Amino acid sequence: MLGYADFVKLVIDALEVIGVEYLIGGAVAAWAWGEPRSTLDLDLVVNVPVESASLLSQELAKRDMLVPADIILDAIIEDRSDLPIHAIHMYSGFKADLYPLRPQDELRRSALERRKQVDFGPPIRMVYVHSPEDLIVYKVLYFSISQQTKHLRDIAAILKSMGDEIDYAYIETWVERKGLGPIWQQILWNINKIS
Repeated sequence: MLGYADFVKLVIDALEVIGVEYLIGGAVAAWAWGEPRSTLDLDLVVNVPVESASLLSQELAKRDMLVPADIILDAIIEDRSDLPIHAIHMYSGFKADLYPLRPQDELRRSALERRKQVDFGPPIRMVYVHSPEDLIVYKVLYFSISQQTKHLRDIAAILKSMGDEIDYAYIETWVERKGLGPIWQQILWNINKIS
């Protein structure tokens, strides 16, 4: 039976074999900066060159995730929506959502440039994850869309864990650019009220 950590390693190995720049987001990145919570999905930002679509398909297939090259290519080229490439492991059901970097996506580009290496130990080992600030920006964004409280819990845990190491100016720049300033201020007010 494949465990979740082994699944994460399979996906990262497939990306690294062909030299794809990546960063892990979502709950796994939150483990690095806040506190663990359960998940069955793996969220990644990937910078997949068009010419590598077929190679990525082959490497995923070697690891029991069947994603046709044309599906990968369509996801890379499509710029009207932000749909991920779904890579589902055939025997465990674990799913990786690979979000391709698009030229016009400045936030994702900034996040890739600011990614951090974190050692999760075996079997995952040293991998790239969202910086805590970029993860918070995305959590604010996803909370604004879904209203799921897991994003608020993750933000609170990261702020508590990282303390003065957080670059609030960077976060505020991006939440303002994304029109999320009022939501961010409300989140901070609620966290400070609880603390």
